[in-house]
Amino acid sequence: MEYVTAVPHPRAQAAAPARSGRRSLALALLCGALGAAVALLSTRQRWSAGTATVAGGAFPLTAKGSDVTGVPAALAIVGLAALVAVFAVRRAGRLAVSGLLALSGAGIAAAAVLGASDSSALDEKAAQASGDTSATVASLTHTAWPYAAAVGGVLILLAGLLALRYGRLWPAMSGRYERGGAPRPRRRARPVDPDRPEEMWKALDRGEDPTGPDPA
Repeated sequence: MEYVTAVPHPRAQAAAPARSGRRSLALALLCGALGAAVALLSTRQRWSAGTATVAGGAFPLTAKGSDVTGVPAALAIVGLAALVAVFAVRRAGRLAVSGLLALSGAGIAAAAVLGASDSSALDEKAAQASGDTSATVASLTHTAWPYAAAVGGVLILLAGLLALRYGRLWPAMSGRYERGGAPRPRRRARPVDPDRPEEMWKALDRGEDPTGPDPA
């Protein structure tokens, strides 16, 4: 008679963390790379538009995301660097880099949302176009690109949170030295068997007689 137990098999228990690590790693890489790409692309698009009065007429003005704020683009690059650095460090270093990754995403989202209603860049362009330092832009409109940049920041934030939660399960870059700074021992070459066919052919190529006596 067979008995059914609810205790999980040891192999299943050992495989569960590995599966979680692989899934979280793939998701973090996807979110981080996609978030940085979206944030960088969004800062190159038009965020706002308006008009300035120049010589009695309306002069159209536009402002890109990079004109409004340089924070999202800078933090997107920092986030990409942190995403790569996660695999170069371990333990406390990995936690620190994961935290930097999460903070970069949060900073991008915050700066993008604040820049969505910022008119200072257009006001500065209006002052330059009109020659009046007190001039301001009129008929101000905004696009959805700042919020796209904020979404990119949220994706990077998610990648950082995944790294904080599952980073200990992720692989690290292999180094030349083991712990303690000692070099890894080199593998010893296997002894050559002169009776093997391939070794006999090599001896013939060198002009040696493989059937002759071994040199003393």
